[in-house]
Amino acid sequence: MTHRLEITLAQLRYFVAAAEHLSMTAAAEEKFVAQSAVSSAIAQLEARAGAQLFIRRRAKGLALTPAGRRLLDDVRTLLTGLDAAIDAARDTDGEPRGTVRIGFFVTIAPFVLPEVLSRSKVRFPELLVEVEEMDAQSAAQALREGRVELALGYDFGIGDDLVREVVEATPPYVLLAADHPLAQRESIGLRELGREKLVLLDLPHSREYFLALLGSVGFEPEIRHRTPSFETVRAMVAHGHGFSILNQQPAHALAYDGGVVAAVQISDPVEPLPIVITTMQGTRQSARAAAIAGIIREVFADRQR
Repeated sequence: MTHRLEITLAQLRYFVAAAEHLSMTAAAEEKFVAQSAVSSAIAQLEARAGAQLFIRRRAKGLALTPAGRRLLDDVRTLLTGLDAAIDAARDTDGEPRGTVRIGFFVTIAPFVLPEVLSRSKVRFPELLVEVEEMDAQSAAQALREGRVELALGYDFGIGDDLVREVVEATPPYVLLAADHPLAQRESIGLRELGREKLVLLDLPHSREYFLALLGSVGFEPEIRHRTPSFETVRAMVAHGHGFSILNQQPAHALAYDGGVVAAVQISDPVEPLPIVITTMQGTRQSARAAAIAGIIREVFADRQR
């Protein structure tokens, strides 16, 4: 019992940082302390926990042991709860302070993240928002591991242990080169693209969504190019390398290199894809996360006006 009481919050926070980076050096840089402070704190934590938490690999960084992985989940939960309790105690003026970590789906972030951060900076100047851009699979994992408090993304690849709140539903559209024969049409059926090659946005769950959408009308396209980059898809299509299906639509038709694309509605009965705020089920949302969630709702509400 005495050993447990001697464990400090600094040791726990250094441990989490080292586990997330798998590096003592990176953890020290994040916490603005000497590497020796992190190493010493973790060594003391291991001694008091009675278990080795990391495997030290020369020139290859750290690897968590099974005991370290178990402890990491529990410590993240503990620190999140502690931070929320401190928030509730000190925020008597109702203004959230401190740091909140959120995840944004990579193809949605450019469209709404800058405005979310701008409004947050004006409304909550004492709140630091740290953002990690990720795909759907990584976002779900980050929520489960406690690395982010909420995530914004599409409603796919989300398990039953996560809670969703729909903020918008975006219909898919066909992306064509501006000089494509079908580019001037108001809408087209997916089967009309039967002879076209596909430039696929190749992200976990996104690719399955697009291929299932085409498969729903009996269209199995030949994939000419795969890329995880939204803008590479647009540039490839602009140069006539194939068509694509996307959901987010930029305000202009130019690709990075000056090529021009056209967005055409799909005439087939396809369901819009929901965009959702996602959080862990059964966890208490901090005032910081609730504040950012509120701003995200506002931004999407303004987009629909």
